[in-house]
Amino acid sequence: MSFTFATFRAASLAASATVLMALPALAADISVSEAYARSSGMKAKAGAVFMQISNSGDADDRLIAATSDIARKVELHTHKIDENGVARMIHVEGGFVIPAGGSHSLARGGDHVMFMGLTEAMEPGKIINVTLTFEKAGDIELEIPVDLDR
Repeated sequence: MSFTFATFRAASLAASATVLMALPALAADISVSEAYARSSGMKAKAGAVFMQISNSGDADDRLIAATSDIARKVELHTHKIDENGVARMIHVEGGFVIPAGGSHSLARGGDHVMFMGLTEAMEPGKIINVTLTFEKAGDIELEIPVDLDR
């Protein structure tokens, strides 16, 4: 196998892209890390994004919306246990508070960004574009890897 400059360049670009995606996204006092997306399978009609959101500022902020071209509808969701002990996903219209000097975790079984009506399959390794909108920090654009193994 011969190693050419083109092969080296392609490998370098791929490695750089992987490192850049691993870095947290920043806007004002808000940073996002450990983001990943998943669905229940290749033919799923819904999916979700999970991440850690930190606020290094002196005032609370709030995640109020999310958008992505991978789904017809994107909402902020959480799980609530109903009177029968059944967990149900519900839309959180007011969004999620990101406390000053603290963080908020979007995790499986809890708060998350929900994709409904997927317009394409969430294939492992695929990168999806998501924009998070914060009340104070504004928009943060993310490139989030699909990881069906988490």
